[in-house]
Amino acid sequence: MTGHGLDTPDSELRAFVEAAFPTVWALETLLRLHREPQRSWAVEALVADLRASGPLIEDCLAALERAGLIAQLEGGWRYQPASPTLADLVDRLALTYAERPFSVTGIITKRGSGALSGFADSFRLGGWKS
Repeated sequence: MTGHGLDTPDSELRAFVEAAFPTVWALETLLRLHREPQRSWAVEALVADLRASGPLIEDCLAALERAGLIAQLEGGWRYQPASPTLADLVDRLALTYAERPFSVTGIITKRGSGALSGFADSFRLGGWKS
């Protein structure tokens, strides 16, 4: 996966991971929704599927919605990126995570505390939404 992996310099994908995912649980939640983009998930179904707690999944869903990656539709949650650029980043992330999960989780666990505000700022500045 040369050029698109996290082991090679790809500052855009690395910055996306650092900024969009406050926890590995948030990443796992997004990737679950991404695998079935047409499915509308109830919180309870995600809790059972991911073997997590309700409050944890609710926090993940709120963070992912703020990041423009999912939407609440038809009484449930669905993968719905706010832009084609975000969709491309998630597709690249899913491939990278499937090949090298520890490269991705390492970025999440080592990132700085200001990452989410930087990600939000990029939206205001026309970054990934365009």
